[in-house]
Amino acid sequence: MRLIGKYLRAGVLIGGQLHPTRQGIPEGSPLSPLLANVVLDDLDRELERRGHRFARYADDLVVLVRSQRAGQRILASVTEFLRRRLKLEVNGEKSKVVPTNQLSFPGFSFRGAKICWSEKTSARFRREVRRLTNRNWGVSMSRRLTELGHYLRGWMGYFWISEYYRPIPEIDQWIRRRVRMCYWVQWRRARTRISNLLKMGVPKDHAVLTGRSTRGPWHLARTEATQLTMSNGLAGTKRLGLRQGPLGLV
Repeated sequence: MRLIGKYLRAGVLIGGQLHPTRQGIPEGSPLSPLLANVVLDDLDRELERRGHRFARYADDLVVLVRSQRAGQRILASVTEFLRRRLKLEVNGEKSKVVPTNQLSFPGFSFRGAKICWSEKTSARFRREVRRLTNRNWGVSMSRRLTELGHYLRGWMGYFWISEYYRPIPEIDQWIRRRVRMCYWVQWRRARTRISNLLKMGVPKDHAVLTGRSTRGPWHLARTEATQLTMSNGLAGTKRLGLRQGPLGLV
């Protein structure tokens, strides 16, 4: 209780200045999910008493019904319950009745009867992977791949219940190509690139042709010399001082 009290009285930074919090907590506070579960427990019990099928994640709630009319009726009754019983106001802009294929619930949506990640989630995922595999990010490959691995494992840990598998092979190929691109940029000089390709077993003529190419790193990350040798089954991994992992070379 003392810890919760300290969170509530910690204040909030606005324009670099600390202001006291006289009511509620700042949005995104680590205390928010805990307090939401405490305050909204009465709502959970009320929905269970009514026999509704629902899911709640912190203060996000979805109630599943059979018709638009039933949805409008339940939205009105839940809004009234929250206002009268729990003294809470419902966000009218975010609260609405929609078909399940238009629903977005903490990163998830539906394709027919299957659960999948939403379009916004997919776009956010690709943005973060691009940031972690940005060829101009001046960090070591070890750090880059460690952070990329952490992000991918966390993402998969959250979205593992998705039943939409079709884009996964394409995503996997895309990530591997970006990793190969980062290695290619890191090698920099043509001599270093040729030397590493030879170590991985690329024929000399092919290694020289690829290593001296003036094409961009993104293009060269999909050539035969890089795509077939910089892989999980890479024979020259140990000679390059690298190790194998879930993303290939790490």
